[in-house]
Amino acid sequence: MVGFSTAQAQDSAENFYEGKTLTLMIGYSAGGGYDTYARTLSRHLGKHIPGNPNVVVRNVPGAGSLVLTNQITNVAENDGTVIATIGRGMAFEPLFGNAQAQFEPGEMNWLGSLNNETSICVSWHESGIDRWQDLKETSMTVGGTGSGADTDLFPRVLSEIFGFKLNVISGYPGGNDILLAMERGEVMGRCGWSWSSAKSRRSDWFAQLNDGSEQSKVNLLFQMSLKKHSELPDVPLVTEFAETQKQRQVLNLLFARQVMGRPYVAPPGVPEDRVAVLREALAKTAEDPAFLEDAANQALGINFVGGEEVQDIVLEAYKSPDDVIAIIKNAN
Repeated sequence: MVGFSTAQAQDSAENFYEGKTLTLMIGYSAGGGYDTYARTLSRHLGKHIPGNPNVVVRNVPGAGSLVLTNQITNVAENDGTVIATIGRGMAFEPLFGNAQAQFEPGEMNWLGSLNNETSICVSWHESGIDRWQDLKETSMTVGGTGSGADTDLFPRVLSEIFGFKLNVISGYPGGNDILLAMERGEVMGRCGWSWSSAKSRRSDWFAQLNDGSEQSKVNLLFQMSLKKHSELPDVPLVTEFAETQKQRQVLNLLFARQVMGRPYVAPPGVPEDRVAVLREALAKTAEDPAFLEDAANQALGINFVGGEEVQDIVLEAYKSPDDVIAIIKNAN
C-alpha cells in the first residue's frame, strides 16, 4: 500500500490484528536452536503488534526447513497472520540450484533476525578427530537436516575446497536430533552448529562453559563466520584456511547467511502496511527488557538485524560471480 503514512499503517494494522491470532511457524523439530528462539519470541511479540494478537507456534520440520519455506511462500495465508522462522540458508537455495526450492527469495518479506551467527564444527570426544588438521587424513561422519541447511552445505563445501573428509548423513528433523545421534554413536560430529545454540542447549559438553568441572564431550575444531566470535578467540576461524582468492570468495558467499542468523519471514503478497508493522514489532521485541531477560535466562544471544538489511543481503548474494556460485552449487 504505497503512500501510507506510518500513522495510517499503524491504524490499519491495529484494526486488522485486533482479535486475531498470529501463527509463528518453525521449520525444525522441537528442542533445537530455531525452536528455542522462536518460542521465546512468541511470548513477547504480541504486545508489540497493534491490536495485541495472540501468538501461537507450530513446528513444521523437514529438509532443513525447506518444507516450511515452500509452504510459507506458496500455500500459507498472506494476510499477515502467518510468519515463519526458517533456516538462514534457505534464501540461497534457488541460487545454488536446488530444484526443490519452489520460491523466489527476493519476493519474500524478510522481517529481521534475532542475531547474527557464528557456527562451529565439532567432533565427538570418542571420534579420534581432535584437531581440524585431522580431517585431512581421517573421515568423520556428521549429521545433517537437509539440503541447503548449514549442517549439510557447510561440510560439503569445505570438503570440496579444502579436501576435508567430512561425510554427511542427512535427514534428521532438527539439530537436537543430530546431538542425540552423536550420543548414540550414529554420527561422529556436527559441522554447522550455531554457537548460540551450543552454549544454551549443551553447555555441559564444553569444558570452557562448565568451568572445567566436567570433561568436554566434543572437540571444537573450528568456527564458521566472516569474523571470530569474541567468546572463541582461540578457536580457528575457517576463513583463515583460505589460500586463494577464489576460496575467499566462496567462503564470503557461503557465510553471508551468518549475518541473518535467525531470520523471520512473512509470505509474498502481505500488504506493505502489515509488513512494516511486523518488522517494527520484531525490532521492538528485540529491545524489550522482559524479552531480553527471558533470552538471557536461556543463554540466547540477541544481536538484532533489521528486515531491510536481511533483504539487502539476499538480493546482493544473487549478484555473485557465476564461477563462485558454481562451486557451492556443485557441493549442494
